[in-house]
Amino acid sequence: MATGTDCAPVVFLVLRNISDNFKKSAGKLDLQILQLRFLKINFFLTELSNMKNLTFLSLVILTLSFSAFGQKTNVIKIKPTTVTVTGDKGVRDAFDRLIEGIKQVDVEKVTGVYQNSDRVLFFNNNGSATIGWENMKKNRESSYAKTSNVSLDITGLRVEMLGRDAAYVTCKWKQQQEYDGKLESASGRMTLVFKLIGKDWKIVHLHTSPDNPDSARPVLPSERENQPKEVGS
Repeated sequence: MATGTDCAPVVFLVLRNISDNFKKSAGKLDLQILQLRFLKINFFLTELSNMKNLTFLSLVILTLSFSAFGQKTNVIKIKPTTVTVTGDKGVRDAFDRLIEGIKQVDVEKVTGVYQNSDRVLFFNNNGSATIGWENMKKNRESSYAKTSNVSLDITGLRVEMLGRDAAYVTCKWKQQQEYDGKLESASGRMTLVFKLIGKDWKIVHLHTSPDNPDSARPVLPSERENQPKEVGS
């Protein structure tokens, strides 16, 4: 039921209506009609109270619904991320630093392009293998101490990306230099495997082979007899 304070304006309007009707009927309103009027008033107040309760309940439900919706929104909200795939420019830049270091006979510049790891692997031009960054650096320091006037030409350069953090480079090379006071030259093919480590591209494997290997070098007889025709670079 509504309180007297809540329904006071409504009761006033209803009583005023009864008073006006009483005046119009010139005192002829009997007791039965008066009782009917008060029953209508009581019913009206009850319905008004129910409507207020229903309105309040609806407001509570709406408030809880918006609150729950807000919580769900916070839970499923995902911050967008962007994935950038690195192109071959970084690989080419690292390769250029290697070639520049060889021409300048700069041990630090050359060794800096390789991954500083004991797993880095080199298949050398003379058929030997070197494992580990430290061993490679010692070999470079020993040979570069006697090397000067280096010229190196690269042709047929290809860079193949193997995803966002790996690539390989192939090329043909021709090198001329003075070693221990004597002029020498050689040519061959080279494959380098690069890996993106942090923000830098590093060489993790080098394989180089000469164009004209020594005749004493062990080769399958069938390979000597059936030399494949060269296609492309």
